[in-house]
Amino acid sequence: MIELALKGSRTYWIWIASLLAVLAAGAVFYADQLKYGLMVTGQSRDVSWGFYTAQMTYFVGVAAGGVMLVLPYYLHDYKKFGRITLFGEFLAVASLVMCLLYLLIHLGQPMRALNVFLYPSLKSMLFWDGNVLFGYLIVNLIIGWNMLEAERNSIAPPLWIKPLIYISIPMAFSIHTITAFIYCGLPGRGFWLTAVLAPRFLASAFASGPALLILLCLLIRKITRFDPGKSAVQMLSVIVTYALAANLFFLMCEVFVAFYSRIPSHMDHIKYLYTGLHGHGVLVPWMRASLFSMILAMILLLIPGTRKNETVLIFSCILVFIGTWIDKGLGMISGGFVPSALHHITEYVPTLHELMISLGVTAVGLLILTVLYKMTVSVKEYNQSGRF
Repeated sequence: MIELALKGSRTYWIWIASLLAVLAAGAVFYADQLKYGLMVTGQSRDVSWGFYTAQMTYFVGVAAGGVMLVLPYYLHDYKKFGRITLFGEFLAVASLVMCLLYLLIHLGQPMRALNVFLYPSLKSMLFWDGNVLFGYLIVNLIIGWNMLEAERNSIAPPLWIKPLIYISIPMAFSIHTITAFIYCGLPGRGFWLTAVLAPRFLASAFASGPALLILLCLLIRKITRFDPGKSAVQMLSVIVTYALAANLFFLMCEVFVAFYSRIPSHMDHIKYLYTGLHGHGVLVPWMRASLFSMILAMILLLIPGTRKNETVLIFSCILVFIGTWIDKGLGMISGGFVPSALHHITEYVPTLHELMISLGVTAVGLLILTVLYKMTVSVKEYNQSGRF
């Protein structure tokens, strides 16, 4: 089926060339990082996880969000999701490739990643996280590819796919749960030391993943002859609405517990993020923008009239994506390190190297997503019109 991705318009090839150019620029900066080490990043002794880890954490959530399509379609036979389930599967594949790349570039020497598998430790959350991410990637790729092949040939998918689909559902929950356990298993970090972190991660994932998928579905409808279906998009928007509401509720719970208990190690992280602490507050404008974006998006999505207006829906989904990205990306990682366990404040700002390398990784993800979506849309257009 790969030949379907080799046919496209001039705009399509310009897009591919642009992604390759960004990828090349990211590779140049990464070569520099390999030469000089992580000193080219904004990370330090006090803030040892930065923009790479934030991106990895966020896109694990985007990958996990695909289960909001798989679960209703395969377990509850919700037919309306049949037109877009493959797009959710392949979005998860592209997101997981990005996650694994972010894990690699965060290491000073990428070969060290092999130590997770060469010297496995069942007590290590990183061991479980690496395995479940890679396993979920392979499972989604196998399911998506075989389902698309069956659809192209107008035949039933092989029977052995069904068990893999059932396995993929708990795996989707586990990838983000284990990611959360990496953080909340560190007793010296008051901001992460909460049992509600994993549910909060999942709520954010079930908002951000479907929100991005809605934007992609509407883009596909605009630039191709395939219509993902209005009813499917609207149902996804309802899922985004309540997942976002749950995410904001969990955030409110965190604030209440921290300030009602008056424990400084819990309060100071939230103060630093939203109001600043001891004259330091580089993330305050970002976190306030994140909170405003999520609240505004929830209001717009809760009202049926605005939710059903596609222009407003697009705006709302962009707000959801940006708001959750800042909250779980920049805020969640930096907020756990600042202030430090000794209550020292060492602020973190990503460097040009981190931003350019991250753009390169994003280009890889978008390239994979473009190829997979091009094949999927070509098959669906053929089944719809009888011609490629």
